[in-house]
Amino acid sequence: MKAKDFRSPLEPVWCTGCGDFGVLKGLTQALADLEIPPERLAVISGIGCSSRLPGYTRSYAFNSVHGRALPIATGLKLSRPEITTLVVGGDGDGFSIGLGHLPHAIRRNVDLTYVVLDNGIYGLTKGQSSPTTEVDFKRVRGLAGPDERPLNPVLLVLSSGCGYVARTHAGMLPHLRQTVRDAIRYPGFSFVHVLAGCVTYQTPGYAQEIYQRCDEVPAEYDPSSFQAAMTAACAERFQLGVLYRRDPGDGPLDASEAPGLAGIWQPRPARVSEDAAHEE
Repeated sequence: MKAKDFRSPLEPVWCTGCGDFGVLKGLTQALADLEIPPERLAVISGIGCSSRLPGYTRSYAFNSVHGRALPIATGLKLSRPEITTLVVGGDGDGFSIGLGHLPHAIRRNVDLTYVVLDNGIYGLTKGQSSPTTEVDFKRVRGLAGPDERPLNPVLLVLSSGCGYVARTHAGMLPHLRQTVRDAIRYPGFSFVHVLAGCVTYQTPGYAQEIYQRCDEVPAEYDPSSFQAAMTAACAERFQLGVLYRRDPGDGPLDASEAPGLAGIWQPRPARVSEDAAHEE
């Protein structure tokens, strides 16, 4: 099968230039690589721009209520284990409304792949701050919680004991394709953090700025090292690749040596974006 065979007849309604287009393409390519029959595939989501993705795939699909994709997917996988089950959503859906479900899905270690498209904003509801919106942006735009540091999704799931953690970028299609493919193959709960741009409610240079902060992990990087993964999660620049992969037969390690507060980014030096300077 080819990637186009995993596309439904529906045309996406995302804004032109949205990072979600890249994720849809990379996801369908990964599914074609794995030759998963659509009748043995389910894509589950909550609410948000990225949560429209199940409607654009040829599979069983469920667009649930806000933040409830993980428990629905868990129930599906437990009752129909032969179905490859993917969960997709955004940073608001996954790390705000649905956050309470994430550590429990991880500790239950049901064989799901959770792909979070993180554009650092609520796009569908027109630009409120999400749990991953950066402090500088909130202060400039007058959004709620200007003094609240953003969540660090990778650090959060590592601290919760996730056995497979990876990060990629929506604009790096071959990398995204391989990352999603490898995550689906992992026999347990796998988490893929996808950095994506919002062209409507983020600053004009946001997508490019995020892209320029990305580095692929070096060839000598050891994804079996929990401490290496914690260090990569806390790095100033975004480390891309499989950051942690635990043997499925092993239990989670102790996260007590995590630097700083688990799941929270350390403060970044103040900066003024071109957009902020223009507004001033």
